[in-house]
Amino acid sequence: MNARLVTRRQLLLGAGGLALLAGMAPRSLLAAPRLNANPFTLGVAAGDPLPDGFVIWTRLAPEPLQQHGGMPMTPMQVQWEIAEDEHFSRVVQRGAHIARPELGHSVHVEVAGLAAQRPYWYRFHLDDASSSIGRVRTAPAAGSTPDALRIAVAGCQHYEAGYFSAYQHLANDGELDALFHYGDYIYEGKAGKGVTLDGRKIMVREHLGEEIYDLADYRRRYAQYKSDTDLQAAHAAVAFIPSFDDHEVDNNWAGEFDQDGTPPEAFLLRRAAALQAWYENMPVRRAQLARPHGLSMHRRLDYGQLLRMHVLDTRSHRSDQFCGKPEEPHCRTDVDGEDSMLGNAQQQWLQQGLDNDARWNLIAQQVVCMPLDRRRPDATEPALSDDGWDGYPRSRARLIQAIQQRGLRNVVIATGDVHQHYVGHLPSNPQDLASAAVASEFVCTSISSNGDGGLLRKGQEHYLAQNPHISFNNAQRGYQIFDIRADRWSTELKVVDRVERPGGQLSTVARFQLSPDRPQPERI
Repeated sequence: MNARLVTRRQLLLGAGGLALLAGMAPRSLLAAPRLNANPFTLGVAAGDPLPDGFVIWTRLAPEPLQQHGGMPMTPMQVQWEIAEDEHFSRVVQRGAHIARPELGHSVHVEVAGLAAQRPYWYRFHLDDASSSIGRVRTAPAAGSTPDALRIAVAGCQHYEAGYFSAYQHLANDGELDALFHYGDYIYEGKAGKGVTLDGRKIMVREHLGEEIYDLADYRRRYAQYKSDTDLQAAHAAVAFIPSFDDHEVDNNWAGEFDQDGTPPEAFLLRRAAALQAWYENMPVRRAQLARPHGLSMHRRLDYGQLLRMHVLDTRSHRSDQFCGKPEEPHCRTDVDGEDSMLGNAQQQWLQQGLDNDARWNLIAQQVVCMPLDRRRPDATEPALSDDGWDGYPRSRARLIQAIQQRGLRNVVIATGDVHQHYVGHLPSNPQDLASAAVASEFVCTSISSNGDGGLLRKGQEHYLAQNPHISFNNAQRGYQIFDIRADRWSTELKVVDRVERPGGQLSTVARFQLSPDRPQPERI
């Protein structure tokens, strides 16, 4: 076999891989059977906006909870179009994409060539069926400084713990540029597990099946969540910038390890299935497609000169958690050894990305970064989370150093995971909570996880007293809104009064602001 023939074969194989991702297909594959039901039951979504475009998404599933979503195992050609108005009287782009069974009949179209910082409307067609209509805004042009941006933060949406009413309120906002979803889009537990909190079991609606492990399991769990009409409304109203946390795979997983001591070679099979399903169900780019070694979820989005958003992956590359107690199994006992929250490559990528002239830097990530001492009032030793940055003190020290070395005062950290609103700052010395502030942090509560909640979590009334760098705590469900201008950042903490019954009413429980030269939020 000569070198020329090998090269040609490699090119053909490479082209085939690109064809799979790009949705191209030979003409012979396009003659697919007609469907007898609406294939767009899971709605539409857009994501990761750039100045000239965005991703638009849908997934064909006429029977979303049945095997293969009720789809025949054959590629299907889906038509798409982009318009400048909601009536589609001014269509500016249209095309076709092949939805493949290998990718769960998902559709990811990376639209480009559009005007910056303006709204567009999109939809899909298959045979005689048409999807619902979605709306999305492109990002500001590179080098421009927009007057304002409005970004929402949301996540942690446990299906069994409550309704997603907060998403309907988000959908009605009308002024959002994007929504950062910090993760826990699905929960992996078996049907009927619910949530037990303060001795009360919360069980509002039920998952299907046992705990999920393989690709078919994860696909069906996403389909169950995406069948929620409030979630569909939010996706259709604003571009999501999605990340993932632990429950997209398994509770508290870290790199190659789960919390149950599963051999890594077995857990990695589950992780691969979960991350493929995440890609199939999120409006993300081909760069985020899972490969055998994992995926590259971390990425960077610029909103002109006003904001640089660094989306982190705090799960895939981290070392295993420290053991909270020496006798705990399946954790790391060498508390004096090296730890890694981001992995070396992502750490360097973040540090390089912080070298910029943006007015604000937003680190969009998953687990609480600032110290959070959870000890009881009568305890003498701090009680820290092994799953958050408290469990990775050397990684956090590297982050603090990177910010300080660049003289940055404009870093804001967006976080989720703990199902509560917290507002505070990252101290320069986490062992001294009164030390100078390095970055502001807004920890966003959950959409539904932990049920209705209250003003404070039971047993946590003393938290603010022993965490002087934290100025606010609330344990209701909801989301956050960032209103960003060149000279001022404002954050609204939104809550709904109930999620264990439909129709929760929205209110603003607190407002904070900060300036780009002082990383300490002030209540207004």
